[in-house]
Amino acid sequence: MSRDGQDVTIVDRDPAALNKAAERGVLGPDFRGNAMVGDGCDADLLRRAGIEDADCFIAVTEGDNRNIMAAQIAQHVFKVPRVVCRISDPIRYEAYRKLGLNSFCPTTDQEERIHAMILEQK
Repeated sequence: MSRDGQDVTIVDRDPAALNKAAERGVLGPDFRGNAMVGDGCDADLLRRAGIEDADCFIAVTEGDNRNIMAAQIAQHVFKVPRVVCRISDPIRYEAYRKLGLNSFCPTTDQEERIHAMILEQK
């Protein structure tokens, strides 16, 4: 997204994760965004990160609860126009999707892709 000219801010609770991303080149010299250490569910941190001017918010941590909470804060508190949330648990995914949370489920997506790949080989 940064390479496409989007203004990107990445928030992670673990500074080592940001360092690791930089070492792998994800946050390399061509990354034009910002990286902040903190909790994506913290409204004050989100304000400092610029959420009040955000067109989009994406929650993709490893934890479903954290993603759901951060996405709902972005959607309901800050009224971010486009919010995307990763939910790995298919049961939670379906429940929150029905509640209007724009989400995707890698578990279900992978299952569908694997099934399609198997059928393609026949």
